[in-house]
Amino acid sequence: MGPRECKKIDETIISSGLLNSIDYVMTDCDGVLWMGNDAIPGSVEVINALKNMGKHIIYVTNNSTKSREEYLKKFEKLGFPATLDSIISTAYCVATYLKSMSFKKKVYILGSGGIARELEKANIEHLPIGPDPVPEEWIPWTHSLKLDPEVGAVVVGFDHHVSYPKLTKAASYVRNPDTLFIATNRDEQFPSGNTGLTMPGAGTFVISVEAVSGRKAHALGKPERYMLDCIKQTFPAIDFNRCIMIGDRLNTDILLGTRHGIKTLLVLTGISSLEEVREHQKSSDAEQHLLVPDYYLPCLGDMLPLLKS
Repeated sequence: MGPRECKKIDETIISSGLLNSIDYVMTDCDGVLWMGNDAIPGSVEVINALKNMGKHIIYVTNNSTKSREEYLKKFEKLGFPATLDSIISTAYCVATYLKSMSFKKKVYILGSGGIARELEKANIEHLPIGPDPVPEEWIPWTHSLKLDPEVGAVVVGFDHHVSYPKLTKAASYVRNPDTLFIATNRDEQFPSGNTGLTMPGAGTFVISVEAVSGRKAHALGKPERYMLDCIKQTFPAIDFNRCIMIGDRLNTDILLGTRHGIKTLLVLTGISSLEEVREHQKSSDAEQHLLVPDYYLPCLGDMLPLLKS
């Protein structure tokens, strides 16, 4: 098989029938629609235009820091068309996954409030979340630490309160082979916009717990199939061959699409670059070719004049 192409979307591609081949638009959020709390210019207008054309919009995010209700408020505030069902987050996927297993024990969360609130909505008990700083006298602390015998699952996601005690507890619970070990996602970093910072993502913490425990986490977020299973539960009539996945990251957004027959569009406002795409195209490794999107745009807003023409 030859290298996958990656074409910039232009009037020729639009007029050739791309939009007619799409019923559902699946889109990432961070680095695609917004950066932090601000919409990326043109993103609101494009999503609304696609919605007005009759496309179903599904927001598919690996970010587990918010519940779906909290995301809905953000979408509404920024002007994106959304309903609760149109939001598929990894926090929601965790709750759905455990509920499907009739999970009855407690969850230890190395992560944010979004996971906790989705578990609570599913009536799944969890240990407290929030800051857990390392004591100055940390050796005596290790001798006094008691693990909760009712914990049956560890969920690792993004946690800006990550600490030595949290890593210790997560790894210690996971050392029990009967304890479920779940990762919301493996994103190595968050898009940071123009700050110049490299911001660690959930994958950083997942790898840490895996390294010390000797176990591999079961990841639920993009590019894993379970994200699509959650979408299918909400949209049973969906045909993934008539979808497009829009994202800013090759090894999550784009790989989810190329693995499962979904058209893919990379926007260059987040993590991955066009230079990376070209390197993957040159590779002799077929797996790297799966990291090549069908299309790209410098910014999602660049699609707006094409939709109006």
